[in-house]
Amino acid sequence: MKISSNCVVALTWVLTDTLGEQLDVLDEPLEFFLGGGDLLPVIAHALQGHRAGDALQVQIEPDQAFGDFDDKLLFLEPRALFPAELEVGLLIEGSALPKGCNPDAPAHTLYTVTDIYPEHVVLDGNHPLAGIAIRLHLQVEDVRAASADESAQRSTGSHFFRIEPPHVQGDGGGLLH
Repeated sequence: MKISSNCVVALTWVLTDTLGEQLDVLDEPLEFFLGGGDLLPVIAHALQGHRAGDALQVQIEPDQAFGDFDDKLLFLEPRALFPAELEVGLLIEGSALPKGCNPDAPAHTLYTVTDIYPEHVVLDGNHPLAGIAIRLHLQVEDVRAASADESAQRSTGSHFFRIEPPHVQGDGGGLLH
């Protein structure tokens, strides 16, 4: 079966930056619905017409994926507002930021704690891949017709390419693998 809109494709991949540094590996196939929101449009377009067993490389520029790095999404917040067990790498939804944090920090953004100093904490609301051109080395593992539920939802529920935090689900994730 050829890949087309409204089908489900199982993929594995290796994600690198343009210098070849490995950023992510997905070695267990994960299913995505084509024609919905499961995949970035550039990836969905590149997959069109391929079949199970095909391998392809997709160059993804920042404006096609996670945008340019925005220094307006960096916030220095008082360390005293956060729990003692705060760690670098922790993800915090903007709506869950402690009282007293900068009111200009968008509530719909997912923040990463990037640095912890004695007096302040650095929160970064950019996606970890913002501003980075990436190469996705894809392997098509399987292609199948979408189920009625998948077609109605226009998703398999994978959410690997979500940019904003989940609002309904409490899964706390949504970043690339």
